[in-house]
Amino acid sequence: MENLILDGSAKTPAVNFDFNKGSMELKGRSIPENSVEFYQPLNEWIDSYAASPKGKTVVDIKLEYFNTSSSKCILDLFKKLESLNGDATEVIVNWYFEEDDEDMEEAGEDYQAIIGLPFNMIEVEEI
Repeated sequence: MENLILDGSAKTPAVNFDFNKGSMELKGRSIPENSVEFYQPLNEWIDSYAASPKGKTVVDIKLEYFNTSSSKCILDLFKKLESLNGDATEVIVNWYFEEDDEDMEEAGEDYQAIIGLPFNMIEVEEI
């Protein structure tokens, strides 16, 4: 299975989904013109990954900002990962947020309350 690697831009996050490592990372800003279009290949990659996931899947979310339409797409990603958790893989989400960024901290806590996945809330100086 191919890895999914996309360079970040001013409006889209960098994506590094690594099949061999069982890791997925979103980093940067997520304010694309069309969130559904941007996130579609990510959803498709997770669907393919679900056919033969690694024993442990680690999801690193290092977003400094995302818009409302991105938040729905991120929730959809988490729902796909939630359905994977427990069967063939243990899914762990590491939610990174910058110190003093209460909005991103709360966003992570909101996802944590909605999704049945273990979340690690990780405060960092800078993303």
